[in-house]
Amino acid sequence: MSALKTVIVPINRAGWPFIAAFAVGAALLAQVAEPLGWLGLMATGWCVYFFRDPNRVVPTRPGLIVSPADGVVSMITQALPPPELKMGETPMTRVSIFLNVFNVHVQRAPAEGTVMAAEYHAGTFVNASLDKASEENERAAVRHRLPDGREIAYVQIAGLVARRISCWLKAGQEVRVGERYGLIRFGSRCDVFLPDDVNPLVAVGQTTIAGETVLADLQSSEPARVGEER
Repeated sequence: MSALKTVIVPINRAGWPFIAAFAVGAALLAQVAEPLGWLGLMATGWCVYFFRDPNRVVPTRPGLIVSPADGVVSMITQALPPPELKMGETPMTRVSIFLNVFNVHVQRAPAEGTVMAAEYHAGTFVNASLDKASEENERAAVRHRLPDGREIAYVQIAGLVARRISCWLKAGQEVRVGERYGLIRFGSRCDVFLPDDVNPLVAVGQTTIAGETVLADLQSSEPARVGEER
């Protein structure tokens, strides 16, 4: 049964219209030529795979900030949070996670707390792995107050092939760590802005799992981690 669960996982409901469209397209292609039908079937299978939404085991100890996305840590740097969130002009530590088209694309809330603002910003669609994508690309940004009064921000950023960001959070909403809050189609980046004096517990190049990988610990004085590929 455990092996079967790794293959058969829940599908996010936002994906069913796309899966249905791919399936209809596959059927129409099969009427034209059988090989085209098989290609359409393969594309439908990929669409099902893209919209998978597996359950995760979320660490619930107070003070932990977890990854909002599956992907790879592409950058850790000092940067200003999105101006639409009105969080001031002091740079914060930004952890950027790059998602490719094979990652799970459902985002999860990185911490307990209250949504202070949820803002959408229209923009371009440059490569999400580039630093300028945080300023130029389409994005949905969330300002989040933690139970201890400190604030974080997290941002969904569209990429080259992403053409739709869904953020289901509203200002004033209480969220739980690991709660599903959004989805990006079909390749993207997520940024997390950490509070002052909070060091990330991940390194550039590290693979993250949404809702499971601990990005930071508000109760820890551990220095920022470094890593190397081996």
